[in-house]
Amino acid sequence: MDIKDLYRDVILDHNRRPRNFGPLEPADVSVEGFNPLCGDRLTLRLRMADGKIADIRFDGQGCAISTASASLMTEAVKGLTRSQALALFDRVHRLLTDEAACPDDLGKLAALSGIREFPARVKCASLCWHTLASALHSTAAGALPAVSTE
Repeated sequence: MDIKDLYRDVILDHNRRPRNFGPLEPADVSVEGFNPLCGDRLTLRLRMADGKIADIRFDGQGCAISTASASLMTEAVKGLTRSQALALFDRVHRLLTDEAACPDDLGKLAALSGIREFPARVKCASLCWHTLASALHSTAAGALPAVSTE
């Protein structure tokens, strides 16, 4: 099986059966993200405990790439500290935007590497990551502005 086929299968699987999709009550932080270019919209909710992401969920509507990226992200960041999750955000952002970025050691997140070949779709894949960064930089639960990827 070609590596691109494997990556495509991961994206399709996470779109069809998104992990960590649905409400999270109570949540310490709730942030909305919106991509006005294509209409992708999601709400990301986090519960923090002992300085780590104890639980994370998302809901909303978006394209296959947006949904798959959010699903992959929630799996990857659960259990990470704030700084670890922000460092992962930086790595994924480079993966999506820099052809020289290496997907090694990113596990299933490496499936997102093929998206950079389609510049118009990078914002779809990065919406949830920017929303996560906003949530992690926040200290006031529920008092956050919406995130836009304009």
